[in-house]
Amino acid sequence: MEEFAINGHIFRDHMHTNVDGNTRLCMASAVVAHKQSYGFDAPGYTLKDLDESDTIIMVGANPVVAHPIVWDRIKRNPNKKLIVLDPRRSETAKNADYHYRIKSKTDSTLFYGLANYFIENDLIDHDFIEKNTNRFEEYKEFVKDFPLEKVSEVTGIGMEQILELIELIKNGKRVSMWWTMGINQSHNAVRAAQSIINLQLLLGNYGKPGTGANSITGQCNAMSSRLFSNQASLYGHDFANPEARKKVAGIFGCDEELLAKGPTKTYNQIIEGINAGEIKALWIMCTNPKHSWTNNETFRTAVEKLEFYVVQDIYDDIESCFDYDVFLPAVPGIKKEGSYINLERRICRCVPVIKPDEDEKNDYEIMWGVANAMGFEDIIENWKTPEDCFNLMKACSKGRPFDFTGLDYHDLEGSHGCQWPCPEGEVIEEEERRLFEDGKFYTPDKKAIFQFEPVPENPLPQTEEFPYIFNTGRGTVGQWHTQSRTREVQFVEGVSTKHAYCYIHPSVAEKFNLKHEDWITIYSCNGQNANFAVRITDDVQEDEIYAPIHYEECNKLTPSVYDPYSKEPSYKAAVVRIEPKEAA
Repeated sequence: MEEFAINGHIFRDHMHTNVDGNTRLCMASAVVAHKQSYGFDAPGYTLKDLDESDTIIMVGANPVVAHPIVWDRIKRNPNKKLIVLDPRRSETAKNADYHYRIKSKTDSTLFYGLANYFIENDLIDHDFIEKNTNRFEEYKEFVKDFPLEKVSEVTGIGMEQILELIELIKNGKRVSMWWTMGINQSHNAVRAAQSIINLQLLLGNYGKPGTGANSITGQCNAMSSRLFSNQASLYGHDFANPEARKKVAGIFGCDEELLAKGPTKTYNQIIEGINAGEIKALWIMCTNPKHSWTNNETFRTAVEKLEFYVVQDIYDDIESCFDYDVFLPAVPGIKKEGSYINLERRICRCVPVIKPDEDEKNDYEIMWGVANAMGFEDIIENWKTPEDCFNLMKACSKGRPFDFTGLDYHDLEGSHGCQWPCPEGEVIEEEERRLFEDGKFYTPDKKAIFQFEPVPENPLPQTEEFPYIFNTGRGTVGQWHTQSRTREVQFVEGVSTKHAYCYIHPSVAEKFNLKHEDWITIYSCNGQNANFAVRITDDVQEDEIYAPIHYEECNKLTPSVYDPYSKEPSYKAAVVRIEPKEAA
């Protein structure tokens, strides 16, 4: 958290430049959905809800591979039915009680249709809707355009299965719905997430044990960049609010005019700005966009156009570490201190396991050193250590939904952490707490808002030239993203495939006369192509190709398409064609 915060103050406030990062690739769609529906980015659940839910619905989520701690909680619940909505028979789908193979990017149509059915059949929570929501009557009219027959045709889920799903939801006493990248990484992501939120609002499944519309994040520091990076909000406040600006400036000991006036340019705008010649310098920290950015060749061409390029990382051999002007080596997390805020709003401490060598610096020290060299007096005086920064952010949190003024930096060490809110003077008795138990949200009138709009056309439809949908995601539980770190873990590396591979349906293999580990070239609608070894399985549908994200070739093929509200890339929906290849 502290590294995000000091970085945001240096670059967004003092230097008036743009800062964006991983949240844009991962959780931005859920963040915007929360803000528009609840009035604040407030995932209301606790992981205990996985223990207490009798009907767990996973949408575009594969926790067996991607969220093993979440999966462990699900496994330990003996009283649940597990339902998975996913185009692919994922590892989680194989362990589910029910799996519905929905067509790619048709989720909002499904949930609008389910909403219409529950409304028409008077299976909704009228009391909760009346007391705790806005725009219900508009939503009721809107979803009339989604009869189940249409839903079945669009989603590819048979009518019998849709009715079965309805019965499972109707009969559940504690129904929870969970989503992740299968929803967030889409051209229609925010509205798709809100179609899940809307359904749970209709059913009154909020603030009660084992319920909620819950976004899962894959990172241990899920919420720190969202609240404290100074990218989309002024340290958890509105950039335009004069009282908030005065408050933050007073805490930081800086001139109010210094503070950023609005949100950053988004990730895609930064890369596009470099390629257009409008942005001349780039500094990347603890990220590997030559591998992880969508349509990643656009990042390579951007670097070639830069006048100044800085790489700050543990490693000098990641894909993005080329043609740099300055390389700043940082130490890994085992030599750092600070705090994290995870997927369930839990603030935890990190303490160094190994003492850094005398000439080693962590990211916080590097950034403070930059501020010192540039003469930023308020940072020099008030931000010397991560503890100093923690206390500044704590002061910023006062009176906000994420208030954690009741926490002490040192008391967090060795504890299980604490979920926000935890304001000063409040006695926290429960280690796991959920929001919205009083039915109050964070909008001006404390009511949640039904958010919806007509489903947009898919910008990348399948065609005769590009007949296959290129789906992407985690490959194995041991590999993490671009493998910068997990390649060093011997037992992971020992069982991980060294080259890019993809899964194809047996009918596709037969059509092209392909055998296991034969090579193909995949041509993307984005104009790029890459080589993959094939694995043949009916876990994917006939018109779907699935590739793990851990190989640079994967994002060579993903498209420059973004959700209009969150600007999160649509990583899972390029359309492609394939050709056999003699060898890699």
